[in-house]
Formats: sequence, structure tokens, C-alpha cells
Amino acid sequence: MSIVDTPERRQLRELTRAFVTREVLPHLADWERAGEVPRALHATAAKIGLLGIGFPESVGGSGGDLFDSIVVTEEIIRSGGSSGLIAALFTHGIALPHMVAAAGGQSGGLLRGRLGGGQLRGDDDLVDRYVRPTLAGTMIGALAITEPDGGSDVAAIRTTARRDGDHYVVNGSKTYITSGVRADFVTTAVCTDFPGSGELSLLVIDKGTPGFTVGRRLEKLGWHCSDTAELSFVDVRVPVTNRIGEENTGFLAIMQHFAAERLSLATQAYATAQRCVELATRWCRDRETFGRPLASRQLVRHRLAEMHTRAEAARAYVHEVAARVAAGEPVVTEVAMAKNVAVAACDQVVDQALQLHGGFGYLRDAEVERHYRDARILGIGGGTTEIMNEIIAKGMGL
Repeated sequence: MSIVDTPERRQLRELTRAFVTREVLPHLADWERAGEVPRALHATAAKIGLLGIGFPESVGGSGGDLFDSIVVTEEIIRSGGSSGLIAALFTHGIALPHMVAAAGGQSGGLLRGRLGGGQLRGDDDLVDRYVRPTLAGTMIGALAITEPDGGSDVAAIRTTARRDGDHYVVNGSKTYITSGVRADFVTTAVCTDFPGSGELSLLVIDKGTPGFTVGRRLEKLGWHCSDTAELSFVDVRVPVTNRIGEENTGFLAIMQHFAAERLSLATQAYATAQRCVELATRWCRDRETFGRPLASRQLVRHRLAEMHTRAEAARAYVHEVAARVAAGEPVVTEVAMAKNVAVAACDQVVDQALQLHGGFGYLRDAEVERHYRDARILGIGGGTTEIMNEIIAKGMGL
């Protein structure tokens, strides 16, 4: 029996599929045009236990392990959802884990290693103020790391936080922030030494704090239902109690949780490829040209076979790496390879799926068109393909 095909996980798939069918598919096109998903969707997902998958019950989550999270991600996309929907609805998967880990619980997120229901060490106010309400669907959180001039160079962060008594005074800007428009709070990477020193800390900054402004909503190629924003901080006073962990420990925390984000993106990539294989196969069986179904032609059948092979091979490798992460192995290089393998498969499969759909695939009415647009970010977010190759090369001793 496959590790993701236990009786319990089949039930989880059914729950996820029913959620997508009932709560998402009738509205997804409207959300794409609106540029965001409604806040009510978070509460609905929380009520049935999907929003808290991957977070311990001790912090308000639903428990479960790494492969429960994989199942939810896979099924949302394969039921007709999208990676853009996951980015919007599960942004807390990158906004909350640092708080949970600092409080002594297991790190959370859509994908992570050992989950379980570990008890917290001490009474951490951040868990009660931010983690529990977010997992209950009443708050939305975002993660702000990327800056206009920094890109993937986290150590070069220039947003500063100067200590002033019981507060930090924050100045700087962030960009490409997923859910930045809707977020009630932002887990923000700041430099607690001179700009670019690499001495980073994480602060939770509430929307509405004087000096903190959400800039323009960024228009994107894909992920249209996931709002993205620029953020600005001008003399923003943030209580020291809103710091996550000890001062100057932010860089390590960010690096540790990048692995979870990369596995999540890898899962989204191969699941998107699988969905596009299904869409293309269905289309080629039903579509007739010159009096014959497209699938009756050897060239088309072989192309579909190659697409299916790439998607399934990527899925198998990501699952293998995920199992090693769950076992606690240090597999930084393998996580980078898993992301690149899945993204490459997704890029190839989505492109071929749209081609097989012909002119219809180019229309907004075609689901494959949305996947074609959404897939492009997967090789950029969480560390670009090129950054992953640098990590892989380092692992090779180069």
C-alpha cells in the first residue's frame, strides 16, 4: 500500500475533493477576476479541519503528518483547484511555522518533517494572538522576506529594526508578498544590525500599525486569485514581545523553513502536471479531427504517455525525499533536486497539455490555460531553479 493511499488518507482525499467541488469550483473564475479569495473561505476550510493540517493540535491545528499535507495539496489541484488557490488559502504555511517552532512546538506548514502533537514549552503569547486565530480561519497571515533589491539573497536584507526600549523601530520595504493585501499580520524579516549584515530577526507586525502601509496590489502573469503586495515600513514601532525567538536568530529560522516551502512547491508542481495529463487525456479522447479522436493517433498517444511518465516520476521522487525529511534526515540537497525535478516536469507537461488542447487551450475558459499561467511561478518562488542548482552543486562538493 502506498504511503499516501491508506484508508485514512483516502478519506482525507474525499474530504478535500468535496471541499473543492462545493466551495471552490463554482467561484474560482470570479476569484481570479477579483484578484483574491474571500476571507470566508478560510473559516470554511478551518471548520472542516483542512486549514490546520500540518500543525499540532496544541497550537490549534488539526494534527496529521507530512503525507497528510501532501494529500491535501495534491487533491486540491487534482480536483480542479490550482496552485494559486493554495498560495492564497494556505499562506499561513509560511507565516506561522517560525512562531510554532519558537514556542517549542513542531514547525508547521503545508509540508514539514515531524509534525505530531508536541506540547509547547511555556506560554507563548504569539501562539494565542496569531497562530490559533489563523488556524481557526479568523485571521490571515503573510511572510515578508523579499525586498526590491534583494531577490533571493536573504542575507542582504536591508529593512532595519532598531531597538528603542520595549519596541523596535522598523524602516524598509518588502515586495512580492503573497496575501499581503488581505493579511492581518506579517511575519517580517528585519536586520537588527546594520543593513546587509545578515544579522536577522523575525517580527510580527500588525496591519494598521502607524507607519506600516500596504502598497499597490501587484498584477501578475498567474496566481490571479492570490493577492500580492508591496509593503512599506516608516518608523513603525513594534513591541519587543512581537519578536519570534531570540534576536539575530532569524536567518537560521528562515533557512530551516525554506525546505518546507520548497517541498510544498514541488508537490504543487507535480500535482499540476498530473492534473494537466488528466485534462489533456480527456480532451484527446473526446476531440475529433478529420473524423477520428485525437487519441487514435500514435503521435498523440505517445506524447500523453511521455507526459504521464514525467509527472509520475516527479511525484515518486518528491515522495521519496519527503519520507527522508519526515525521518529527520538532513537532505537540503535532495529537497533542492526534488523541487527542480518537479518544476521541470510541470513546465514540460503543462506546455504540451495546452498544445494538445489547440485553440481552446488558449482561452480563459480552459482550465489548462490557468495551470499554464500559474505553473511559471513555481520555478521562481521559494528559491529559483538557479539557486536550487547552486545548492545542488554545493552538495556535490563543487
